Amino acid sequence: MKKTRIKSKDLNKELEYFGFNIEYSKKDKIESLESKDKELKGFAVNDQLSFFYSENKLIPNLKILQDQPNLLKQITIDMGAIKFIINGADIMRPGIVEIEEGINKDSFIVIVDVNNKKPLAVGIALFSSEEMKDMDSGKVIKNIHYVGDDVWERS
Repeated sequence: MKKTRIKSKDLNKELEYFGFNIEYSKKDKIESLESKDKELKGFAVNDQLSFFYSENKLIPNLKILQDQPNLLKQITIDMGAIKFIINGADIMRPGIVEIEEGINKDSFIVIVDVNNKKPLAVGIALFSSEEMKDMDSGKVIKNIHYVGDDVWERS
């Protein structure tokens, strides 16, 4: 993994560009990261992979979402769907118990479980929140980052 030290203001500009309401200070150790195979690019904050790029968009890592859960809109799933989601499955409408208002199609969202409200995955919404609420079946979220995946293991 290639690491390059950068200024906090450079990461803050990138976060602002992608609409994240979080800011780092000069005291934080910020590094730009790129894997040798160039498959993973992102930023580490205080030696923890915190943000990575997917489809040319900056995404918060699940570990940072545990501390900053409001960075993304949420979808809550029932406990029976967890084992599928943490194995990389996309999120199907029947497993969803709660849909936060204001989700737009193609936006990134965090998937949490109904009991603990812990982040389990980050996905791309295939429909808006209104469209999801009107659906009874089908795939509604594409899973792009989940507990135990490559990004999780590298952070």
